[in-house]
Amino acid sequence: MSDLDPQQQPPYCRIAPDVKLGRDVKIFAFVNLYGCEIGDETKIGTFVEIQKNARIGRRCKISSHTFICEGVEIEDECFIGHGVVFINDRFPEAVNRDGSTKTEADWKVVPTRVGRRASIGSGAVILCGVHVGEGALVGAGSVVTKDVPPGAVVAGNPARPMKKGASEP
Repeated sequence: MSDLDPQQQPPYCRIAPDVKLGRDVKIFAFVNLYGCEIGDETKIGTFVEIQKNARIGRRCKISSHTFICEGVEIEDECFIGHGVVFINDRFPEAVNRDGSTKTEADWKVVPTRVGRRASIGSGAVILCGVHVGEGALVGAGSVVTKDVPPGAVVAGNPARPMKKGASEP
């Protein structure tokens, strides 16, 4: 459960009582958190939403305007840039074949994991079911459709490994 009572929450934030906050978590205004877990010393920027069953590790930085949906796990010491979007449904639809509105029972969350010390650049989109490896770097604006190996640098749409230049080791 969250250690913050409604009187202690930052202005214009919604932090549901089922949120598990670690110690010394810093949360800025206009944040919506419910059913998630946030590790010690993590910073959550303005206009961030983190949904139920998402887990953020310790000492992470989640920059403004980011959306972290159900089923996403971000390990310790990760950087998530501004406006990063995670997706948890391979075939999103608003209605079933019969035209009835879809409910939680009508689809399956596809989990996504971001490894320790990985960095995801601003504006990136991370499709469901991928694993961004430990220490990997995803370039700004990239669309990640496949697993990113540990330590790799990827960029583009779809994200692809970047070749090292002649002067790089």
